[in-house]
Amino acid sequence: MPLHPKVARINHDAMHPRLNIVTAPTPLVAAPRVSRALGIELFIKRDDLAGPSIGGNKSRQLEYYFGAAKAEDADTILITGAVQSNFARLAAAVARAEGMHPIVQLENRVPDTSKTYQSSGNVLLSRLLGAEILTYPEGEDEAGADAALHARAGDLRKAGRKPYVIPLSEGHPPLGALGYVDAAHEVLNQLGEFDVLVVASGSGATHAGLIAGLRGAGSRARVIGSCVRREAGLQSARIGRVVDRLRRLHRGAERVHQADIETWDGALAPGYGRLGEPAASAIRMLASYEGLLLDPVYTAKSFAAIPALVASGEIRKNSRVCFVHTGGLAAMFAYEDTLSALA
Repeated sequence: MPLHPKVARINHDAMHPRLNIVTAPTPLVAAPRVSRALGIELFIKRDDLAGPSIGGNKSRQLEYYFGAAKAEDADTILITGAVQSNFARLAAAVARAEGMHPIVQLENRVPDTSKTYQSSGNVLLSRLLGAEILTYPEGEDEAGADAALHARAGDLRKAGRKPYVIPLSEGHPPLGALGYVDAAHEVLNQLGEFDVLVVASGSGATHAGLIAGLRGAGSRARVIGSCVRREAGLQSARIGRVVDRLRRLHRGAERVHQADIETWDGALAPGYGRLGEPAASAIRMLASYEGLLLDPVYTAKSFAAIPALVASGEIRKNSRVCFVHTGGLAAMFAYEDTLSALA
């Protein structure tokens, strides 16, 4: 079957269809005031500007999922995420742009949320994009959430539709990680060699893709994943499993060793989607020093790693550091009460 006209192929080992979603390269900007305050040379990779509807890092992952969906001539996209999922909102936006019907299944991962959390931010944007919204009651049952979507996809097939499920659980080929293999090469082309890259680490596709992309290109830069969903030991094991599956898609992943997988969970508490003091301080720092915003779920917790690890000596003074801003800013509006306390 011929590929959709907008789908291009990239020279990964097994040629994978890719839909052009991101206007690349995204900007890489210096952060001079934070650099002076911390005694490092800090750059920010602005993947918050990647893709449609306020953007975010998941746009890079979606390039490969939508490439596969287009290659299968799909007319419906099904995806699961947390209530304030950037992934789901971006998938809905891309689906609409491609003339496909988006079905978004939202899990309850964050306890005791407000009415604003349940209806504003990414939820509101997904509704404005015309997504069909489903709910799944468990926030820690990835396999069950996927099974629910596959059941819905089965019903759609019986009705003559052509659905494509973007998986949440482990055990599937990590197509989305290929988007961050590409991003790693992009950073190297923009910045050259550097010492440390810091990124949020959740599902693991972004984190694993960056390590594989850097090692495949011959870079020895450290990649530190700041945990947003589970503690460091569990997250390191998850990243290792993603890398194992990625080896079947991209040869550079064969150069990743266990020692390359670094995680930090100093800003994880009090849990996924909830804001602790290290993350709150990170929001204040980047806003007041550089005029840039961080979201409470991912980027505040990932940026918090930088001052903490500089203070502990894990990131040495004068190091050249790249922070990947993965976006998620639409979710800020769902956290109005929490963020108002910082203003």
